[in-house]
Parts: sequence; structure tokens; C-alpha cells
Amino acid sequence: MAVAWSGGRDSTALMHATARCAQSLAHEGFALRVLGLHVHHGLSPRADDWLAQLQHQTQVWLAQGLPVALRWQHLSGSPGPGDSVEAWAREGRHVALQAMAEEAGASLLLLAHHRRDQAETWLLQALRGAGLAGLSAMPQQQARGGLVWARPWLDQPRGRIERYVQALGLDHVEDESNADPRFSRNRLRLKLWPVLEAGFPEGEAALAQSARWAQEAGELLDEIARQDLRAWMTAPSGLDLKAWTLLSRPRLSNLLRHWLRARLGRPAPASLVSRLLDEVGAAVPGAAWPAGGLVIQKHKGSLLALPVPLPAPTPPVACRMDLSQPGLHDCPQWCGRFRVDVVQEPSSELVGSSLLRNVILRPREGSEQFQRAPGTPPRSLKKSWQAAGVPAQGRSGPLVFVDSPGESGLPARLLWVPALGLDARCRGQGEGPLMRLTWLPDAA
Repeated sequence: MAVAWSGGRDSTALMHATARCAQSLAHEGFALRVLGLHVHHGLSPRADDWLAQLQHQTQVWLAQGLPVALRWQHLSGSPGPGDSVEAWAREGRHVALQAMAEEAGASLLLLAHHRRDQAETWLLQALRGAGLAGLSAMPQQQARGGLVWARPWLDQPRGRIERYVQALGLDHVEDESNADPRFSRNRLRLKLWPVLEAGFPEGEAALAQSARWAQEAGELLDEIARQDLRAWMTAPSGLDLKAWTLLSRPRLSNLLRHWLRARLGRPAPASLVSRLLDEVGAAVPGAAWPAGGLVIQKHKGSLLALPVPLPAPTPPVACRMDLSQPGLHDCPQWCGRFRVDVVQEPSSELVGSSLLRNVILRPREGSEQFQRAPGTPPRSLKKSWQAAGVPAQGRSGPLVFVDSPGESGLPARLLWVPALGLDARCRGQGEGPLMRLTWLPDAA
């Protein structure tokens, strides 16, 4: 296991306590090593001295029989003009800790945050006007990229850790930046917290409890959102506009925020959520709202999140391509890429890999006919897209053709169409592993 070890009082106490636990378990036949992970931020003139102290402390503990080791990593670069030093250091620290843990093969990383840290975080978030996610403060544990980040002391008062350090005489570093009032957490600790503690001795425990209530409420809202998404999602990945009239505003807001997070890959701005809540119901069909690299559009009874295609540097022309291997296949002239997946389960949207070995990518010409399902008549692409509820912005990408079997000179057969999938006349054809095509347009 690994411990994030800055060298300060709290992380030094956690490193030592964890090493003692590992030492006691060794007597019972469990071979455990505690790896301290140190991030050299390069912000303090004493940063090199701190690393040297940790190296010395590691050797002292090893001589005492504690199963410890140390790894460290220097952060490259520095905060840009106007950047938050705290945010830059935090982001770089998280990346460095994740990388070092992965390199060492650690699956558990312990952090030394305690109850006072949790209470401070809740208070800072409240002063910033944060919502439920911010007021949830720090989770007890969370998984990121195969690594579990855990805070075993999140319910422990700060005073208990201080007594542990004093009783054992543990050496630790003192970061002079902790006295710098330019940082918001320092201002809270130095000016507000002493007054709060004097007037409300149980304030630390009460605020930490508020964070736990917020976490529980957040989990409940996540559960409700998952249920609502199953009830209100429409193909392809849209939201049914009936939700605007049948759901209460708080419940619709919760549904919308979760739907947007899945589409955007990050929490949606509060301003976007508010606009959609207020404007979608009365907006005309086709109305659109910008959302980063996407556009949110009202289309045929649904709210869709559509990519904004980048303009092609040159008009796309027909070309040949090998799509017979799984993975991503870039098509820069079409401003996107194909994803090819091998699929074991039977499906009507699959085709043998041999048919994808030498496909023709072509722009739409206007005469193409697409068959949606076996036994149905082929229809023009425009009508096929309209019947499937695909707006114009969702139709970007090349049409995929294959050479007709038999005599050369016959026109190529339409195989696959963006947002519609495989032509029914080609389903299941070809030899080799069964493949599925997905078109991924670049986003502006």
C-alpha cells in the first residue's frame, strides 16, 4: 500500500502508524511494505530539504524494523500568470501520485485528511455558494483509474493526531506557505477558525457531520437520476421533452445535470442547466444551446446533445480504407475517426471483417438507397434519417461502400451510414470476426 507523504505532521503520523500496523502484521505472516509517495512541487526554497529529511526518516525507520520505502517525483513547470497556485499544485500532485502508485503496483493510496480538514472544506464550499456536490466535501474513499484513494482518518479529530506525534516525538516539516493569508484555506484557519472554535467547541464535528449528510443526499439523487434516465432517455441518447411538463423542477434539474454530465464528460455549468430548465419547454423545434464542444438541440420531441463538426480543410473526396482491424481509424479528411469493435454476441449490426478490408469512403451524392430492416423497401437516405429522428447535425461522416461481388465494373454497394448503421442487405456477410462500426466526429 502507499501513503501520500508530504512530510508534514499529519502525513508523517499516517505514514508511521501505517508502517507500525504493517510491522505487526508481519509477525502474523503477512509481508507488507508501506510506500511513501512524495511530490516535490518546487514552490518552496526548502523543498529540497524536505525531500532530504524524508529520505533520512525512511532510513531511520528501516533501521527500526519498519517496512517502509520512499518514492518521489518533481513537478515540471509552474503556475501561469493569473493561475491559482493551490489549484495548480493540487492537480499536479494528483497526477504525480497516481503515476507513482501505478509504477509501484499499488492499488491503495492513503491520504492523511482528518475531521478538521473535512470541516474546513465544507465551510469553504459553503462560502463559495457550492451545491450539494461541493458541500459533500471529501469522500472517505474513491476509485480513480484502478487506484483506491482512501482517507482512514477523516472521522478523527485533529487533536488526536497531534497527540500521537507528540507522544512519539515524530519529526516533521513545517511548510511556511501555511501562514500565507493569500490562500483562502489559510485565511480560514488563521482568522476564522479560532473564533469559530471558541464560540462553538463542537463546530468541527458538526460541520464534518453536515458533509456526511450531503454525501448521503448526493448518493440518493444519483440513484433517482439513474431511475429517471432509464425512464426518460430516447434514442439516440436524448431526453424526452415530456419530462419538462411531468417532472417537478428540482427533479428535472437533477435529471438534466446527470444527463449533461454523461454527454459532456464533466459537470455542466449551472448557467446552462438554468437556461435549459427555463427555455426548452417554450422553445421552437430546432432551437439550440451551445455547450462547449457540443450543441444541445430540441428535435422531434427530444433534447439531443450533438457534436459540432469542425470544418473540413478540403472537401472530402472518395477514398479507400482498411477497417478490418479493431481499434480507432483516423479519417482526417472527414474530421473524425471510425471505431471498430469485435463483438461476440449475435447482433444485426455486425459484419465479417473480410468485408471491411478495402471499403470505399464517399460523401453523400443524393441517389443512395438505404434498407433499414430485412423485408422493408430501400428508402432515400434523407427519408431514412428523418424516420430515425436523426437531425442534420447528426448525419456528418462518410458513407461506407463495398465492391459488388462478381463482375468488376458493377456499382459499389452501400454498407454503412452514419447514425443509421449497417444496411440490412449487408448484415452478417463477410468472413472472419464479426465487427461493429462507430463513427466518432471531431468536436469544435
